[in-house]
Amino acid sequence: MSIITLTTDFGLKDGNVGAMKGVIWKIAPQTQIADISHLIAPQNITEAALVIYRAARFFPEGTIHVVVVDPGVGTERRPIAGKIGDQFVVGPDNGVFTRMIEAGQQNGQPMHFVHLNRAEFWLKQVSYVFHGRDIFAPVAAYLALGKSLNSLGTPVTDIVRLNLPKSIPTADGLKGEVIHIDHFGNISTSILRQDIGDKHILHVQVKDYLIPDFVNTFGEKPPGSLVCLFGSNDNLLICEVNGNAAQRLNIHLGDIVQVRLENIKKV
Repeated sequence: MSIITLTTDFGLKDGNVGAMKGVIWKIAPQTQIADISHLIAPQNITEAALVIYRAARFFPEGTIHVVVVDPGVGTERRPIAGKIGDQFVVGPDNGVFTRMIEAGQQNGQPMHFVHLNRAEFWLKQVSYVFHGRDIFAPVAAYLALGKSLNSLGTPVTDIVRLNLPKSIPTADGLKGEVIHIDHFGNISTSILRQDIGDKHILHVQVKDYLIPDFVNTFGEKPPGSLVCLFGSNDNLLICEVNGNAAQRLNIHLGDIVQVRLENIKKV
């Protein structure tokens, strides 16, 4: 039995996710569908790229991941499908699969992509503004039925990729930026565990706030404490124990984060 995952910025109010599921089940009724997220910030392709990467690698071989965060829907941007390692992807060619592609290249995984230009695998009526329902959902369903990638479109190699934030070395540490704020208000940065290496004395600064406490888990400090720790995906996080760090510090995506690898005075 095939598995299809859905990741969108559609929200849960308007029935768009349900319409996509209906299309899939009408074509491939035995398919299992898993919702990864439908609360991606509107048009936030970078957030979608991070969220699908974090989840997709934990699914079984052959899972089909449909991502519809598509501010260019109806324009000349290509609809694509592909295979990265043992996982299939379907969505707009706008960079949503960047992180998966990067990880696949780092791990030496084979990749293959096609431009979805064979309309016989779409719905008969295609809306200019809902390719998730009319193109991506039926294509995913046909993949679930065993159709090959090459039967669905023309092979391509020039897939769009985002310039995702990375950490930058500084004279006394690293500089990164805020790349994600989760449901709890935890602040995820572009600084990774491997960027720190074997350094273990960290002071993290965001805006005018300096957070001196680096911990392994939230329970090491009392509620209300501001702490830094590595998250489950090895990104450096800034958090408030049992609170919302992003609201408390008024943090937004793109804010600069400095990691000092020597003692500095608290601001």
